[in-house]
Amino acid sequence: MPVAARAADRQGDVPAGAGGMRQERVMGLIEREEELASLEDLLSGAVMGRGRIALVGGAVATGKSTLLRALTEQAIELGALSVTATGSRAERELPLGVLRQLIQDAPLVAAERDRALALLDEGARAAASSDGGAGPQVDAQVVHTLCTVLLDLAERYPLTIVVDDVHHADRASLLCLVYLARRVRNARILAVFSHADGEGYTDAYFQTDLLRQPHCRRIRLTPLSRAGVAALVAARAGVRPTERLADEWYALSGGNPLLAGAMGDDHEDFVRASGEHPTGAVVGDQFGQAVLACLQRGRPQTVQVAHGLAVLGETEGLDRLLDIPAPDISRELLSLGAAGLIDAGNFRHEAVREAVLAGVDVQERMDLHHRAAELTYAMGLPPSAVAGHLLRASRVDAPWVVPVMEEAARSALRDGQVESAVAYLRLAWRECADEARRSKIMTMLVRAEWRINPAAPAGRLAELAEAMHRGSLRGGDAVVLARALLWHGRFDDARDVFEQLSRSDAADQETTAELVVAQLWLRATYPPFLTHLRRAAGERGLASMVSVMVSQRLESTLALAEVLSKGPREASMNAVERILEDSRLDEMTLDTVENSLLALTYAGRCEKAAPWCDLFSVEASSRQAPSRQARLAAIRAEIAIRQGDMPAAEHHARIALDIIQASGWGVAVGGPLSSLILALTAMGRYDAVREYLDWPVPEAMFQTRYGLHYLHARGRHSMATGYFALALRDFQRCGELMAAWNLDAPGLIHWRAEAGEACLRLGQPQEARQLIQAQLDACGSGARRSKGIALRLLAATSEPARRPALLRQATEYLQLAGDKYELARALFDLVEAYDALGEHRRARTIAGRAQAVARECRAEPMIGLLAGGNGAVPSPSPSELIGGLTDAERRVATLAAAGYSNREIAAKLYVTISTVEQHLTRTYRKLNISQRADLPLLLEFGDQASI
Repeated sequence: MPVAARAADRQGDVPAGAGGMRQERVMGLIEREEELASLEDLLSGAVMGRGRIALVGGAVATGKSTLLRALTEQAIELGALSVTATGSRAERELPLGVLRQLIQDAPLVAAERDRALALLDEGARAAASSDGGAGPQVDAQVVHTLCTVLLDLAERYPLTIVVDDVHHADRASLLCLVYLARRVRNARILAVFSHADGEGYTDAYFQTDLLRQPHCRRIRLTPLSRAGVAALVAARAGVRPTERLADEWYALSGGNPLLAGAMGDDHEDFVRASGEHPTGAVVGDQFGQAVLACLQRGRPQTVQVAHGLAVLGETEGLDRLLDIPAPDISRELLSLGAAGLIDAGNFRHEAVREAVLAGVDVQERMDLHHRAAELTYAMGLPPSAVAGHLLRASRVDAPWVVPVMEEAARSALRDGQVESAVAYLRLAWRECADEARRSKIMTMLVRAEWRINPAAPAGRLAELAEAMHRGSLRGGDAVVLARALLWHGRFDDARDVFEQLSRSDAADQETTAELVVAQLWLRATYPPFLTHLRRAAGERGLASMVSVMVSQRLESTLALAEVLSKGPREASMNAVERILEDSRLDEMTLDTVENSLLALTYAGRCEKAAPWCDLFSVEASSRQAPSRQARLAAIRAEIAIRQGDMPAAEHHARIALDIIQASGWGVAVGGPLSSLILALTAMGRYDAVREYLDWPVPEAMFQTRYGLHYLHARGRHSMATGYFALALRDFQRCGELMAAWNLDAPGLIHWRAEAGEACLRLGQPQEARQLIQAQLDACGSGARRSKGIALRLLAATSEPARRPALLRQATEYLQLAGDKYELARALFDLVEAYDALGEHRRARTIAGRAQAVARECRAEPMIGLLAGGNGAVPSPSPSELIGGLTDAERRVATLAAAGYSNREIAAKLYVTISTVEQHLTRTYRKLNISQRADLPLLLEFGDQASI
């Protein structure tokens, strides 16, 4: 009968509380039925007087103990006695320790027990006092008498003698067990000895002597199969295994029942803690403990090799690391593989390696990393491999340490491993004794930490400032310091750095290039500080020759500065697009990417900036650069504001402010905060805006471009909530700063139009018209968004009859600019203009479109006004009206809306002019319009709706 079936039959006879242990034993016998059957055959023969010996071997933790326990149970059921002992590495030097366990476990009468224990004590004393060179000596008469005790016991009852981990037994006990084994052939005894493959015995002849006996049988336990592992883990965890789980369990355990069972326990713990069933294998604390248990059962040298492999990470050089001969290393690796811990020279799972390391003493681990660092450097491995060991080692005093750490940091930054780079640079800075080099390392560290959080390196800036005063920080590194000081609002310290740089006569080519870029950057972002840096315009050509990277940074910064001061040039816009195509977010290019994106954004080319910004955001996320993610999210929020996508603007602004707390943003907090305020204001969430307006912002922010955005956003909120005078003051202050800084481009902030609207609300139409007209005059041919906004406001200052024409122009510009929110505002004004003229049908038609666009922006105040007034809702929507056109009518109307004459339409569609006129007449009737001028609005909306 199969073992599992026999156990199930006996289940009803076990005492209460024993069912769990029985089930545990059955699970431990999965794929061990054949081996147990062999032992049971030997046991049956022994009961009949045919004594037998069984030597059970296998890798560490292959389920030997569970098998032996099942055998002892079967022996008891057959009426046999069972005496057991277990060898232990810790008791190898305890003479007769294993034999004492057997005697103490035997059911002897008091007199026999006392005589046997006395003999054990005598034998132990003799063995302990004997010359260690020849091994412990035990009197032959003592050995004979002790073995006779067990042989006499077998005369009364069949006897099963079981010794687990016999390879750890003391030498004196092994001598007695060999003596006994030679005499059991005609006794009712089954002697079973289990051992781990590859483990050395305290007596090398024990196994040889047993195997020479004709009544000895060898039984090998092999690792579990994939099906066996799946059955064990599933039974332990109480789950039904999937193909994926079975594969993962087998790959992680290597067929080791101890590891497989531990995974089942971890799986069960996970389900109990989370209430959910995991989709993959769970590797937790139980698995780690099982790994350590496997190691503890092995040889000391096996443990040593496991520790070395966990530290070094590869087998090459392991013999040199541990000072162990290569053949011994190979043997121990085979043992680790047989135990299911490694596969092809590597740990099966990172959790195995971590568990092994957890079992290493802290000082031993540091010493191993010390030796590993020296070894990997001598082997010529990449700096990153050496640096990883240096970080975890006791101090390595060698001249190559600092250069290796610097190069490893540069490599890590290129690969996006920012946190590793920071750790390398911190160690390099601590180990470096040269002051000038320490300053350069500190500058690299500031740049690296900046990628994670700009607030992180703030404490290091004072030390860099001192280094500059001492003359050990120069050139581009000093510019990095100045920019960091400006970000954190430490303007006086930044001013000192710039003035010191300007006074420096000896500047190399790289320093000159950095100064040129810094001058343009100051002009676009921190204009008041431009006076503290010497003019370097004549050196731009020299700067561009330093490197491609510097040239691109120079070109992108120049493009941004030109857009903000003079307006966009086509050549510059083409250049920044090429730069974006060539850029990746490596160590030095975020400024280039940021400046290029802002140049496109302020130039009114948001449709080109948005996809690039999204692409770089994904790259920043994958390269462990949260600071870069946040800065790109802030730019993306600004783009969304200009596209009228208020939900997206809120989303990206919140991401920026969540990744970097407000204090970490320094003066740049005005960027994402302004976008968030503008978006929430447009969506009518005024209470939420008040919370953000209460945030403390640095006073120094108002000396930067970020401060202009903040003034604009605060003014827009004041306008929306009826504080027109406060709004006017913010808009005027914004305009004064822009004019003073020579950043008075409409693409940055259309402050004149905003101030003009405030004047209108304050009952100052004349002042409003002057400001709005000035805004129109400042707009170049490409400033569609600013022109559309100004035209909408100009209509408000004009006679009612002129307003529709101006508003239609405004909507066309705003459609071209892609600003849905401002388009919705212009359409809303157009509805009111038609209503004021009594053209209610036209007003209703346009109101439908205005409402649809406002919904896209979630402009709730506008949606409410459109739904509550003008009778707009009951009328058919424009998309419904356009849906009534035939294909021919739609084609003709679309071309007419695009500005083609009837003759040109006839030529394009190969029809007569009369046919075009007939189609247009029917179209006007179906759409309830009377002229071609109304076609662009309706058809444009209809095309969008149909899409």
